[in-house]
Amino acid sequence: MEYKGVIFDLDGTLVNSLEDIADSMNLVLQSRNFSGHDLQAYKYLVGNGIRKLVQEALPEAEREEGLINECYNSMIEIYRNNCISKSTLYDGIPDLLDELVSRGIKLAVLSNKADELTRKIASNLLSNWKFEVITGLSAEAYKKPNPLVALQISGIFRIRPENIIYVGDTAIDMHTANNAGMYAVGVLWGFRTKEELTSNGAMCLLNHPLDLIQILNMVKISN
Repeated sequence: MEYKGVIFDLDGTLVNSLEDIADSMNLVLQSRNFSGHDLQAYKYLVGNGIRKLVQEALPEAEREEGLINECYNSMIEIYRNNCISKSTLYDGIPDLLDELVSRGIKLAVLSNKADELTRKIASNLLSNWKFEVITGLSAEAYKKPNPLVALQISGIFRIRPENIIYVGDTAIDMHTANNAGMYAVGVLWGFRTKEELTSNGAMCLLNHPLDLIQILNMVKISN
């Protein structure tokens, strides 16, 4: 199989955004006199979109719709102003993107983060590379692991799903890839464990971003 396109998740895959997310959500919680969470906890709170993050971060007894809505609005406002304060590309990502671009591989970002925030982070951290599509969550119905947007990206690429590698760091990403008929690749530098990735359909695991190039090279050799 020859791979001609790569779709990346954003948080935990291209960008280490955990501190900015944690700092912003903890400010929301503290403003309501609730206890915050440590970084390790946020590794398991992220991935399902900001609204779900807010819901799960609130004390269980406080998760009523009105408060969730208020805290969601506060989180969006605070995080909008802090989403690139500490966030950085993971080591090796610039080299990987350079190599993919040099090979003519088409690139996209697909995140469950709000679309506005996905684009803001990408415009600040990923502007050195050409991405055909950069998109976040615009409606709950489109949230990963729904493969709809991944398949739309396949259409924009003009590349069949089976010729696209999908790279992410969570079970949600692996399900999205498999639901779309793409090659599911899990990264071990992100927010979740090897066990989560393998048990949810990862076809390959990367220890370092440039390991992805080995997959492309193996394909060329086999052909």
